[in-house]
Amino acid sequence: MSWVRVYVHMVFSTKNREPFLNSSELKKNVFQHIKKNAEEKEIWLDCVNGHQDHVHCLISLGKEQSISKVAQLIKGESSFWINQQKLMAERFIWQDDYWVVGVSESHLESVRKYIHNQEEHHSKQSFTDEINVFMEKYGWSFIKGK
Repeated sequence: MSWVRVYVHMVFSTKNREPFLNSSELKKNVFQHIKKNAEEKEIWLDCVNGHQDHVHCLISLGKEQSISKVAQLIKGESSFWINQQKLMAERFIWQDDYWVVGVSESHLESVRKYIHNQEEHHSKQSFTDEINVFMEKYGWSFIKGK
């Protein structure tokens, strides 16, 4: 029997970072649905939360799961569900890209706390500033022309 435990912190945003997730009730419904859908797809979604224009997920990848496939299953199905439920006046779509970093077991609690405290966090820091911090911390740079 194989045993795998690889945690990743995934972040993805609404198309053009539009603040579509602008009410507590809407966010609650979307995040609950993402959690339920992940469970149905056998994706171990430890926690999910976000702010008006983006979502954070702490995920433990299964032995046959890739980051791109998990992102596709979570983002694709949730945007389909949001549109099917007519939760927005206009068509909803997630941005194509996403950000993912590995999380060591020793940092799981701090990442969970960070994800659960998104409202408080974004009262002090914008999503753009957050991205810039991630990019600097992990040595990422924007790839032009893609």
